Amino acid sequence: MDYLPKDPAILVSSINMLLRDEEFDSLESLCCNFNTEPEKLKTTLREAGYIFSEEQKQFRPIGFA
Repeated sequence: MDYLPKDPAILVSSINMLLRDEEFDSLESLCCNFNTEPEKLKTTLREAGYIFSEEQKQFRPIGFA
Protein backbone atom coordinates (compact mmCIF):
# COMPACT_ATOMS: atom_id res chain seq x y z
CA MET A 1 0.00 0.00 0.00
CA ASP A 2 1.52 3.30 -1.10
CA TYR A 3 -0.94 5.67 0.60
CA LEU A 4 -3.75 5.66 3.12
CA PRO A 5 -7.27 5.68 1.65
CA LYS A 6 -9.43 8.79 2.07
CA ASP A 7 -12.77 7.02 2.61
CA PRO A 8 -13.17 6.53 6.39
CA ALA A 9 -14.58 2.98 6.16
CA ILE A 10 -11.76 1.82 3.92
CA LEU A 11 -9.21 3.80 5.96
CA VAL A 12 -10.17 2.16 9.27
CA SER A 13 -10.19 -1.27 7.65
CA SER A 14 -6.77 -0.71 6.08
CA ILE A 15 -5.19 0.58 9.29
CA ASN A 16 -6.60 -2.26 11.38
CA MET A 17 -5.37 -4.79 8.82
CA LEU A 18 -1.85 -3.33 8.78
CA LEU A 19 -1.69 -3.36 12.58
CA ARG A 20 -3.30 -6.81 12.92
CA ASP A 21 -1.02 -8.41 10.35
CA GLU A 22 1.96 -6.86 12.16
CA GLU A 23 3.10 -4.82 9.19
CA PHE A 24 3.62 -2.10 11.83
CA ASP A 25 4.11 -2.51 15.57
CA SER A 26 2.29 0.69 16.53
CA LEU A 27 -0.02 3.36 15.20
CA GLU A 28 2.90 5.80 15.46
CA SER A 29 5.17 3.71 13.20
CA LEU A 30 2.32 3.29 10.69
CA CYS A 31 1.74 7.06 10.65
CA CYS A 32 5.45 7.74 10.27
CA ASN A 33 5.55 5.44 7.23
CA PHE A 34 2.59 7.22 5.61
CA ASN A 35 3.81 10.69 6.62
CA THR A 36 0.80 11.59 8.75
CA GLU A 37 0.32 12.58 12.38
CA PRO A 38 -1.31 10.02 14.71
CA GLU A 39 -3.51 12.68 16.32
CA LYS A 40 -4.74 13.89 12.93
CA LEU A 41 -5.63 10.31 11.97
CA LYS A 42 -7.38 9.75 15.32
CA THR A 43 -9.36 12.97 14.88
CA THR A 44 -10.40 12.06 11.33
CA LEU A 45 -11.60 8.64 12.40
CA ARG A 46 -13.23 9.93 15.60
CA GLU A 47 -15.35 12.20 13.39
CA ALA A 48 -16.31 9.10 11.39
CA GLY A 49 -17.34 7.24 14.56
CA TYR A 50 -14.19 5.30 15.50
CA ILE A 51 -11.85 5.48 18.47
CA PHE A 52 -8.40 3.92 18.82
CA SER A 53 -7.96 1.21 21.46
CA GLU A 54 -4.35 1.11 22.65
CA GLU A 55 -5.03 -2.21 24.37
CA GLN A 56 -6.35 -3.90 21.23
CA LYS A 57 -4.18 -1.91 18.82
CA GLN A 58 -7.11 -1.16 16.52
CA PHE A 59 -9.79 1.38 15.72
CA ARG A 60 -13.19 0.35 16.96
CA PRO A 61 -16.66 1.89 16.60
CA ILE A 62 -17.37 4.38 19.37
CA GLY A 63 -19.49 2.67 22.03
CA PHE A 64 -18.58 -0.85 20.90
CA ALA A 65 -17.89 -2.99 23.98
